[in-house]
Amino acid sequence: MTILRIPALMLLAAAALIAGLSSSVSGTGIETRPTPAAGEAATILWVSPTGALDVTGPYRAPPHRYGSGHRGIDLAAAPGATVAAPAAGTVSFTGTVVDRPVISVRVDERTVYSLEPVASDLASGDRVAGGALLGEAAAGGHCSSECVHLGVRVDGEYVNPLRYLMHRPMLLPW
Repeated sequence: MTILRIPALMLLAAAALIAGLSSSVSGTGIETRPTPAAGEAATILWVSPTGALDVTGPYRAPPHRYGSGHRGIDLAAAPGATVAAPAAGTVSFTGTVVDRPVISVRVDERTVYSLEPVASDLASGDRVAGGALLGEAAAGGHCSSECVHLGVRVDGEYVNPLRYLMHRPMLLPW
């Protein structure tokens, strides 16, 4: 019989995670969703825009503001697949950026998400409900024809979209 020993700090971190009280607990290697400010988009879990949380490219924060990184996640999707709004908001941009169609939605005064390559008939100013159809996966950009890239900016800075999409606590390695 194997006995699993969990340090007390990890138990406290897990309790904080479940209660939504803390963004991290020092020394545990456990990172939780930040405690949202009043009205922040993190208070409601978002839905996956592709219907499944099949991440083919993880978020990689850049070493500095202008450094290379992957400022979002890639979700498996073939061209023509429907793409839903992860959260309710107002369309702030639709159009082509370099070689791919992009749609951006402002969730609140601090939070904007963008999806690419996504072809959409929506226009700036259109309101969308969470889970509503935004458009169809297209081709272009680094996703080419096998994924949809989801990026999230809070106060102008990119953050890991999984903080909004994860439906259960996530333990990270030390």
